[in-house]
This record gives sequence, C-alpha cells and structure tokens, in this order.
Amino acid sequence: MSVDVGLRLRHVRRLHKLSQRELAKRAGVTNSTISLIESNQMNPSVGALKRILDGVPIGLAAFFALEPDQAERAFYAKDELVEIGKGPISYRQVGENLFGRALQLLKERYEPGADTGRVPLVHEGEEGGIIIKGRLEVWVDQERKILGPGDAYYFASRRPHRFRAVGPEPCEVVSACTPPSF
Repeated sequence: MSVDVGLRLRHVRRLHKLSQRELAKRAGVTNSTISLIESNQMNPSVGALKRILDGVPIGLAAFFALEPDQAERAFYAKDELVEIGKGPISYRQVGENLFGRALQLLKERYEPGADTGRVPLVHEGEEGGIIIKGRLEVWVDQERKILGPGDAYYFASRRPHRFRAVGPEPCEVVSACTPPSF
C-alpha cells in the first residue's frame, strides 16, 4: 500500500491551521520545499519529514497512523466554508477535509490592492475561476489581463501565475483547482 505523503502533509498542516510559509519557517526549510512535498514533486527523507513534522508538531507514528475521514457530504451552507487564508485575501474552501479528493473549490475575496505576491505561484494541476464582483488582474506567464464580473480564467497551474485586485472595491472569485494543491 502506497502512502500519499504530500496529501497527508497538506491535511495535517491544514488541521493545525498553518500556512505553507508558517510550517516552513517552523521547520527551518524553504516554502518551496513544503510546496514540492505537498504536490508530490519531492519525496522527503525520513529525517527531513521528521524535521517538518516537528514544526506542526506531530510525530512520525501519528502522521502515518492518521487516516482522515473522507466525508461523503454533498451540501455546505455558506457558514460551513473553511477559511484557509488570512489577511487581505480570503480563501473559503468547500469542505474541511480534502484528503483523497481530486478537486479544490474556493470562494476567494481580495481586498482592494491585495496581491498574491511578486513571486509567481507554480504548482501541478489546472485551475480556473470566474470573477463574481470587482476586478482582478491575472498574470499567466508573461500575459496580463484585467478581468471583471462574468470574465473567467483557466490554465495549467505549472505556468507561473499571480493575482491582484484592482479598483476601489473588493474582488470576489469562485475558483477550482485540480488536484487540490493550493
């Protein structure tokens, strides 16, 4: 039986309400290391995994013994969406536990001027979104486009990308990412 270390690490990190950046800081590794492990692009040694898990904290035995429940729920009230981001960008996720799931669905809210950062995001999978309210500047590779209500984006997530709210009002987006890698 194969254990999906990346999916399990993401689940444990989220259970403890840690961002990739916070876990990396606690573990003394780079953000990209956590991202690569969670997207299964890097298989950590037992020692490296132990050091990362010490940042949670959770022991190796508990980590591998953990069998997250796969909820069979189909419906979620708006107050049941799980906040997985903090600060000027809010990411409200449908479903608390994405362990073993193939899709991540988010309701995003960007305060005016909020930006995902100068360093572009890069991860495996595909993502797409529809702007519900406000305006969102989207960069994919060297392309840049300002999208408004009803406009959409869809691209392979391995292409460098970033997002920024433009204009005086917050921007709201419904997005999906497969596999769940955000």
